[in-house]
Amino acid sequence: MIKVDLSQYKNPHYQPGSKGKRALWFLCNPLLVNNFHPSSGFRIFILQLFGAKIGKGCVIRPGVNIKHPWLLELGDHSWIGENVWIDNLVSVKIGSHVCLSQGVVIITGNHRWDKVTFDLTMHPIHIADGAWVGAKSTLLPGTHIQEQAVVAGGSVVHQSIPDNQVWGGNPCSFIKVRHFK
Repeated sequence: MIKVDLSQYKNPHYQPGSKGKRALWFLCNPLLVNNFHPSSGFRIFILQLFGAKIGKGCVIRPGVNIKHPWLLELGDHSWIGENVWIDNLVSVKIGSHVCLSQGVVIITGNHRWDKVTFDLTMHPIHIADGAWVGAKSTLLPGTHIQEQAVVAGGSVVHQSIPDNQVWGGNPCSFIKVRHFK
């Protein structure tokens, strides 16, 4: 019978940037980005200083927390709502005209529950142009939200959501096709 033994957990291969860079970000993030400073432009400036690729016309609201900005790409005119948590151990690519509503959680890493050593696994997340992720939704490792797709609020997503479809729930499932008027 396999039993978890966390004393055996090791993760030396995962180094998402230099120790100095990570330490500096650990200090700057709560002071300069994850705060209630009114300026989205200021948050964008700090994120770009740390290597985030951010397009024009983006809005990043207060309370946003991004684990490793150098692993984040954000297209033009996209919005990140209050208290969004991007736990990007690996790449998170967010297209143009994307809306991440309040409290969305994006998780790129997990652990192998079938291994005694609880090994870390990581899978990138991609959110394509025009997609909308509703408030308090959670995107799990490897999720792909295709163009113009919608994830209803409070959903838990662990798969690919096709173009122009609305999905929701836990587990997330198809609701209807998205139509524009």
